[in-house]
Amino acid sequence: MDIPAEVRAAIAGVAAKLRSVCASARWAHLEGAHLTLKFIGEVPAEKVEEIKTALAGVPFPAPFKILFRGIGFFPNERRPQVLWAGIEAGPELRALAETVEKSLEPLGIARDPREFSPHVTLARFKTADKLAGLRAAIAAAGPLEFGQCPANEFHLYQSVLKPAAAEYTRLATFVSEGSRSR
Repeated sequence: MDIPAEVRAAIAGVAAKLRSVCASARWAHLEGAHLTLKFIGEVPAEKVEEIKTALAGVPFPAPFKILFRGIGFFPNERRPQVLWAGIEAGPELRALAETVEKSLEPLGIARDPREFSPHVTLARFKTADKLAGLRAAIAAAGPLEFGQCPANEFHLYQSVLKPAAAEYTRLATFVSEGSRSR
């Protein structure tokens, strides 16, 4: 799902401040930031049409609200590998991600063994060393609210890894039934 420009800008503003206290991290390029419902991985070009057809059959009855707030670490704060901005929504988001998973299984696309945890990746760490300044800056920032948006469509993207950053190309858009009837 795409993230509105104003939410991306709010997240990027906080990330820029945090970057200044933790230059050792690999910071994400937030221009292409999005909410991943399912990472598909590499597939042959001829399978893309099958994927589009499967995703077109995913029921997506009505728009729901997504909130962007908070910052945390995966897998946890003691052994961080990823710094993320949080995404909160009602059960509709988890149900949509689960339905996307199920719709792709018959195509041989394996389920993700991890539990769905919506987030925007901000940075990755090679080691947990030298993160005291980052932790202090996050604590000093207080509650972080980045904005909200309605979820009324999702997209199939192709990503190509480039030396500077991943390049994303939208291949298809799937709109909620509630959005179509307006």
